[in-house]
Amino acid sequence: MPVEVLTQSDVYVLRVTLAVIIGTLAAIVYCLRVLVLMERRLERIEAHADKIAHKILKGEKRIESSIKKTKK
Repeated sequence: MPVEVLTQSDVYVLRVTLAVIIGTLAAIVYCLRVLVLMERRLERIEAHADKIAHKILKGEKRIESSIKKTKK
């Protein structure tokens, strides 16, 4: 079985190919990290908006009940 000897240019092409693959994988991991952080941030914003909506609703119910009491 003959043994193939890699030339210098073959080694260079392999290194560049591996560098491109590793760089692409690192970019994908970084993008996923950013997406997770954005999702958490949006979740917090939605939670705050929910709290504000509940406070407004509670205030409206209080106003309605006071209006009903004054009509009686």
